[in-house]
Amino acid sequence: MSALPSLAPLEALPNSSSSTGPEDIALVMGGGGARAAYQVGFLRYLARRFPQLSFPYIHGVSAGAINAALLASHHGNFLQAVSELSTLWGDLRMEDVFRVDGRGLAGNALRWLRQLGGGGMGHRASHVRGLVDTQPLRGYLTEALHAVDGELTGVQANLERARLKALAITTTSYSSGSTVTWVQGRAIEPWSRPQRITLHATMTVEHIMASAALPLLFPAVQLGDGWYGDGGIRLTAPLSPALHMGARRILAVSTRYDRTAAEWAESSIRAYPPPAQVAGVLLNAVFLDQLDNDALRMERLNRLLEAIPEVERHGLRPVKLLVLRPSRDLGKLSSQFETQLPRGIRFLTRGLGTRETKSPDVLSLILFQPRYLRALMEIGEADAHARADEIAAFMTS
Repeated sequence: MSALPSLAPLEALPNSSSSTGPEDIALVMGGGGARAAYQVGFLRYLARRFPQLSFPYIHGVSAGAINAALLASHHGNFLQAVSELSTLWGDLRMEDVFRVDGRGLAGNALRWLRQLGGGGMGHRASHVRGLVDTQPLRGYLTEALHAVDGELTGVQANLERARLKALAITTTSYSSGSTVTWVQGRAIEPWSRPQRITLHATMTVEHIMASAALPLLFPAVQLGDGWYGDGGIRLTAPLSPALHMGARRILAVSTRYDRTAAEWAESSIRAYPPPAQVAGVLLNAVFLDQLDNDALRMERLNRLLEAIPEVERHGLRPVKLLVLRPSRDLGKLSSQFETQLPRGIRFLTRGLGTRETKSPDVLSLILFQPRYLRALMEIGEADAHARADEIAAFMTS
């Protein structure tokens, strides 16, 4: 396989703006595993158009937490931060995320089978905590996020410089079943809703690892006395943390392709649905659909508030919202890069039936291979360019 060319450094566009952006804007980035590289493509265009842009409020969920953490902790300007983020994703390989050797994968699978067939008689210490070992990702993020003893010290530095007001990272507590949003910020009042709570924190690599821990596949992460996993599992209102932190304008980046009516009517399979198809539908429902659903609710509320006299709104006011999503089916695209998977992983995914569906969404979540990730970044940048006027109006109005 030929070597990948180095990513060219980002450069500002000739018509770039020197504005730092609105003071009330939040950036919200959802999950989707490897699909989060699409978000980086969008950010690449935004950084070239607004190299000095600053997001006072940033919220990341699942793999989006990785992007949120780097932007919130980087010491340089927006263009420099996104350039480093591009390198992080553009050079990322599966072995940087989890161990891919066949012996380790087979060992975990056998231990799982033994645990399932043991009727709970096995020793607790032998319980499998995840199908794969994500220790490589912990090391990769520690270096990429310039963590000091695990702490993302750049977050506090940016808070002190008033470049950032708050960073929020959402996780799911396996101990209580609730959604926990960890917040590091200035004068942020905690909030709570049914099954959703907020905790103040000094952000660490472990918070990012927990938020991005895909259920069952990645092991849960211990934070304090509890065990936490992917933040998108039951997060029904992913835009809510940005509002509670103080944002009145939200730029959200989804990794879910919005299919046309004709595409929804077309079947992705020709026979009985394989496990990969069922898992893909479930994972989309958990990680991708909620952002679009929450955006729809917010747009409806905005229209309702605009129709009500301001004196009767009881303190509520419309929130400006712009949602960016892929123009192409990222699940379907992943099938073109399936052959680049390591042999052990490819054996497992094919066993689940990823070649029996036209859109193997479950494959797109774990396809941490440079060519696929760079393709997603290119699509994200092109999609942002196609909506350049709309983005510019949103940032300046």
